[in-house]
Amino acid sequence: MDLFSRSWAALRTAVAELPDEDFARPSGCTGWLVRDLVCHLVIDAQDVLITLVTPATGEPTHNAVTYWNVTGTPPTGDDPLDALTVRLAAAYEEPKLLKFHLDDVGSAAGRAAELADPEQRVGTQDMVLTAGDYLSAYVLEWTLHHLDLIAHLPGAPQPPAEGLARSRAMLEEIAGAPFPASWSDQDALRVGTGRRPPTDAERAQLGPLAAELPFVIG
Repeated sequence: MDLFSRSWAALRTAVAELPDEDFARPSGCTGWLVRDLVCHLVIDAQDVLITLVTPATGEPTHNAVTYWNVTGTPPTGDDPLDALTVRLAAAYEEPKLLKFHLDDVGSAAGRAAELADPEQRVGTQDMVLTAGDYLSAYVLEWTLHHLDLIAHLPGAPQPPAEGLARSRAMLEEIAGAPFPASWSDQDALRVGTGRRPPTDAERAQLGPLAAELPFVIG
């Protein structure tokens, strides 16, 4: 849960420090500008708040890894919910309004996470998880979206190293195999989730795992 807080704080700080002109640049999410991605983060923060106050009974049905729906089809940006996010982001008109909303709702989500009992059962999307597992799952979400945020922003701060390492470990558990040890965590996450295709040399290093790519999580 501490890693959730550090990853989330780093992502919110990266957004807060962006110059206004960067909101109109492409993000690492297909079809989304940076402003669209930031709008999605506001929605993510709302989801965290909702889930942490939605108690559930019974044994957990999912954990931090099985929480994710994994497909082999990268997003195109044409999904109705993705398109709605683009329209919502445009409605903000000024980056400072998006920054304010993310800081407001995002800070509340961060406080709720710090106050949550890690053993508490919570319900979301017809799943039951402990709050600790739910927040651990979001380390992967925050880390991937931090990479998306800075995909076309050279020099922007990277996600925390421990968040990158934990996210890689979760993705390798999803994949059922490790990525090459020589790869950086950033490359493993970007290639593994289909954010960029592997080079010929990387494909050779992957061996049989190359045929399984990408592992698109949502």
